[in-house]
Amino acid sequence: MNSIHPTAIIDSSAQIGADVTIGPYCIIGADIVIGDGCWLQHHVTILGPSRIGKGNKFYAYGSIGQQTQDLKYKGEPTWLEVGDENTFREFCTVHRATSPGERTTIGSHNTFLSYVHIAHDCSVGNHVIFSNNGTLAGHVSVGDHVILGGLSAVHQFCRIGTRAIIGGCSKVVQDVPPFCTADGNPARARGLNIVGLQRAGFTREQMRALRNAFRKVYRSGLNNAQAVDALRAGELTPEAKTFTDFVATTQRGILVGGKHTDEEED
Repeated sequence: MNSIHPTAIIDSSAQIGADVTIGPYCIIGADIVIGDGCWLQHHVTILGPSRIGKGNKFYAYGSIGQQTQDLKYKGEPTWLEVGDENTFREFCTVHRATSPGERTTIGSHNTFLSYVHIAHDCSVGNHVIFSNNGTLAGHVSVGDHVILGGLSAVHQFCRIGTRAIIGGCSKVVQDVPPFCTADGNPARARGLNIVGLQRAGFTREQMRALRNAFRKVYRSGLNNAQAVDALRAGELTPEAKTFTDFVATTQRGILVGGKHTDEEED
């Protein structure tokens, strides 16, 4: 049984799943699909075309699926797709893509705290946490299990690798390799995300392989291409291969290294 407040405005074309709660003064536009078990607190706007999965929570004053702020946009049909079991706290904004037929995508089991902004054409993975005022410009790609600190901003077309963590108030203008910590303005790679990897159950062998890959890229004096060749000349664990392949495929370049932290410890 759905619970829909009488002040909510819902377009007749919207498809609403089972056990959905839509609170006071929410607006659901045309060409919207909302999955089972979603919860909209109050004053939430969802515009489309958008597809929202199951069990998502939207807190007050969120604007989800709004048209892109890209000045090139001329009103073409673009998309937003959101997975399952995400939480969008107060005043979050998520925009659809810019080019016809393109989409902004968000995975599942993510938490976006107040005032988070996800711009057009972004791709966000699963199990990420964005702290208050974390901001993605257009065409940013974010891997799984990423943490974005509060008041941090990511430049357009950057990539954030899996299990990376970005400190608060950081300015990210190049790719952040997976499993790394980044901090500063502009952000620099400070080392491996040691605590995060330990909490995720990474073994000493996995950590050692990642340390070797990190040192080869950031501490050996080799340029990125040379470091990648040197790493690929040996046997790589799956995690070290993920790190190496990320560095090899960067378009904007990876963050420069900063003062190292505890990635030197075994």
